[in-house]
Amino acid sequence: MARRRLVLALAAIVAVAGGGAAVTAVSAPDREARDAGAADSKGVPAETAPVTRGDLSDSSQQDGTLGHLGERKINAGTAGVLTWVAAGGTVVERDGRLYEVEGRPVRLMYGAEPMYRTLKTGDKGKDVRRLEENLAALGYVGFDVDEEYTAKTAAAVKRWQKSHDLKQTGTVGPDLIAFAGSAVRVKEAGAAPGDRIAPGGPVLTVTGSERVVRFRIPVAEAGSAKAGTRVTVRLPDGTALPGRVSAVGKTASAGDDPQDRTPKISVTVSFDQPEKVQGIDQSPVTVDLTGETRRDVLTVPVNALLALPGGGFGVQVVENGTARDMEVKLGMFGQGRVEVTGEGLREGMKVGVPSA
Repeated sequence: MARRRLVLALAAIVAVAGGGAAVTAVSAPDREARDAGAADSKGVPAETAPVTRGDLSDSSQQDGTLGHLGERKINAGTAGVLTWVAAGGTVVERDGRLYEVEGRPVRLMYGAEPMYRTLKTGDKGKDVRRLEENLAALGYVGFDVDEEYTAKTAAAVKRWQKSHDLKQTGTVGPDLIAFAGSAVRVKEAGAAPGDRIAPGGPVLTVTGSERVVRFRIPVAEAGSAKAGTRVTVRLPDGTALPGRVSAVGKTASAGDDPQDRTPKISVTVSFDQPEKVQGIDQSPVTVDLTGETRRDVLTVPVNALLALPGGGFGVQVVENGTARDMEVKLGMFGQGRVEVTGEGLREGMKVGVPSA
């Protein structure tokens, strides 16, 4: 049977979103000639594959890197000689030591904004509330958690200072505490003991303590990695842990590999149970994207698709020793197959595929 239609060379599946897909179809006269040569005198292809019914998923695997959430600088809040600094890899929690200047520790408190002034009785503001929230979380009570620094707040500060063998002034500033959103992990020190530091100078680079995975995915495949998408992360030791996509980048870039200039976006994965994550920082991992699943659908191999002369797609159905073209509509692509629907199409039918 002569083929006047174009055989798909299905070079790429470029998008999977909203239950549909788009494919890039390119002319392949050499492939068509080869297929024609492999067919018998009745135009029946030498190779066929069955139409199957079942579940189809657009799951995929991506290479990722184990890391930590976020990165920020902790700058000096006072001048002097640095006498101690937390080592790389150390996790510092609320009220823990970050660094010491001339023997006096600067401790971590939780808060989204930096400590920028020395707080005293009569002061008001959101930074007062953040301090009081931390004091309350540490068990110091007897004051209202609000935006006013009262004599009761000062009394609680004195008790906190006494517990750390500090002079009990009732005032507190960036020479004693630094704010970060949560517990931090020290990535590296920006200064070493013995260095003289000045206010605003870098002391530590820290990240969040939560373990995460980051990977980059082609923009065309971004639909399979939406926020909330379930994943399984396979760690270097073989452990498989569940998680979800927690953040997807807004800006695409080609990356540093000169052999691959495909525009990609960054994706961050958070673990369901981060406390179970073991592994060296920046270790390679594999991310299994669960993606969408279509239940009880008919599918054929992707390479069974043909471009029809009038537009649209079809398959070559082989029955009783003869072949005929059948128009089909495409659904989800995944695992080398594509969801198809068409009048008369049924499970078990044979469709032509290119010879190996």
